[in-house]
Amino acid sequence: QVQLVESGGGLVQPGGSLRLSCAASGRIFSFNVMGWYRQAPGKQRELVAAITLGGSTNYADSVKGRFTISRENAKNTVYLQMNSLKPEDTAVYYCNANQFNVNYWGQGTQVTVSS
Repeated sequence: QVQLVESGGGLVQPGGSLRLSCAASGRIFSFNVMGWYRQAPGKQRELVAAITLGGSTNYADSVKGRFTISRENAKNTVYLQMNSLKPEDTAVYYCNANQFNVNYWGQGTQVTVSS
């Protein structure tokens, strides 16, 4: 079994920054892809950013130029640096990791952008 634990969420003013972390533990061999999704109230969960084992990245258009995803393979950890935050970035952010075509999810961390 694999467990993902997110941290780093919170309340921030518009224009501010936050860094999310997600640490994986358990029966880990290699995560082909790790990523971050978010779900705002009344909306579907959407992909924010993803990164492959080799370091290739993919971002939602709404966060390009503001968010940066990175990972430390030796620590089985993925990060999301969020800058220039906007109220529309408010959501629960979920970590995701894929191993052998099985998706694992964290419990989510709340990010609220408000003045």
